[in-house]
Amino acid sequence: MKQPNALVIFARNLVYGQVKTRLAATIGADRAYETYKQLLVHTNRVVQHCAADKLIFYSEEAVTGDLWDARFSREVQLGADLGERMQNAFAAVFQKGYVNTVLIGTDCPALSEHIVQRAFDELEGHDVVIGPADDGGYYLLGMNAPHPELFTGIAWSTERVFETTTVICDRLGLRYAILPSLPDIDEEKDLVHLKLLVV
Repeated sequence: MKQPNALVIFARNLVYGQVKTRLAATIGADRAYETYKQLLVHTNRVVQHCAADKLIFYSEEAVTGDLWDARFSREVQLGADLGERMQNAFAAVFQKGYVNTVLIGTDCPALSEHIVQRAFDELEGHDVVIGPADDGGYYLLGMNAPHPELFTGIAWSTERVFETTTVICDRLGLRYAILPSLPDIDEEKDLVHLKLLVV
């Protein structure tokens, strides 16, 4: 039976030399690849028991035989930049008839099942829920209706993504909930946070 909630996971295809390139620039492609593989495994474990239909959106192409089993619907991200890809993913999922949609990435070692469930709970009384990342971005975005305005006019991969998103919510009159701020892994200095991974 179809769930009312959809959990969208944005993941890069696990291809050597094409993941965590900022990390690879300082620690090498081998360690960057292994680090991203750890983050994927962590994210997979976190979402296993979440009360939602799960859709994995690959960066390049949908594949089979990886760690995302048959319980995960497979899609491909479409768009010229991150904002367009997220906007298109939300639109596609809402078109399937879901009531609430939460989108997460695969870079957050502190992400937990509790945080994801809390995001869905917050959508019962809010239009939008945001999980801010310590670097000024966000690791989670959820909504109960499409709001394409949240993906325009934002300088992605900067320290102002979260702040700009809240400003847009205020301008649109959207009620939003903010989850705890968590670290993500983008650069070598972030590797200290790998100790937070679920093992």
